[in-house]
Amino acid sequence: MCSDERVGTEMSVRLLVATATDVGRVRPGNEDAFLVTDDVRLIAVADGMGGHQAGEVASATAISALLDCVNRGDAIGDAITAANEAVLTRAAEDQALRGMGTTMTAGVVADGALRIGHVGDSRAYLLRDGALRQLTTDHSVIAELIAAGELTEAEALVDPRRAMITRALGIDGAIAVDVFSVELAPGDRLLLCSDGLTTMIRDDVIAGLLAGEADRDSAAEALVAAANAAGGADNITVVVADVVVADVVTDGPDDGAEVAAAGPSGTPAMPTASAPAAPPDPGPDPDPVAVPFADRGPVADPDEEPPPDTDAPGTETAADVDAHAEAASPSRRWWQRRPRA
Repeated sequence: MCSDERVGTEMSVRLLVATATDVGRVRPGNEDAFLVTDDVRLIAVADGMGGHQAGEVASATAISALLDCVNRGDAIGDAITAANEAVLTRAAEDQALRGMGTTMTAGVVADGALRIGHVGDSRAYLLRDGALRQLTTDHSVIAELIAAGELTEAEALVDPRRAMITRALGIDGAIAVDVFSVELAPGDRLLLCSDGLTTMIRDDVIAGLLAGEADRDSAAEALVAAANAAGGADNITVVVADVVVADVVTDGPDDGAEVAAAGPSGTPAMPTASAPAAPPDPGPDPDPVAVPFADRGPVADPDEEPPPDTDAPGTETAADVDAHAEAASPSRRWWQRRPRA
């Protein structure tokens, strides 16, 4: 249920937003969803997980619940908590949807700041004066290992644990939501994205594309094209938002509302030779499937027979991955993304 806590409505800045989404080069359908409200006060990205289109249902359900609660005036953390409850309720109503889940990264503009709520490994970034800063922290085993100094960024690109996330909506009744505020200034550029972008291209490439394209629509399309050029192993969704003073008159397309489950779309043409070079191939980006940690291994979807990930150097066995996951996160659940057959 939505709470009654209210958020501020006075704003000295506003957002001009462009969005882009693509199914990528591997997946049969798009399980991402995104949201931009009419007043461009609320933006969000959700990356669904689960077989038989359950991920698509999870992300759309979470986005719808988020919008309802924020429209009521709920604080962003409470709205995401309500979105978690909505996904759990929807799954309980349909056996085919059991185990579905979704990430969520959302921001509400209020009083000159962006109030961010975050669960999972979709991300929010801020580009200011040409420098890109990741605002959110990934809820993943890999992120914890990097923070602990046990893994480098380069090693993370090919590590088989890269697909283990430690929080998602729709898995447990109690969910911890990261909530914080970022002061905004005219000239800032924000990016919300699913991990179909960040697993394909590095942050320096993202920064270059965001800074190098003055037109936000072109920037959004360039990010998607670069992720596809690097392999497009997952659905790719981006929301690019420019911060301007509140009384700036916007152009037409930016004033339209977008509340969408990101449906399948065609793969764009390959970028020209000027597109950024692809990072080392991390292998197929797998689909997250919810798994109780105590079960000691992923639960297979009935129609999937995933091959082992043997392409990356230093590939570990399933037992090795379990052991590392236990060391990194001994008392929590994790969710294993697995390649489709």
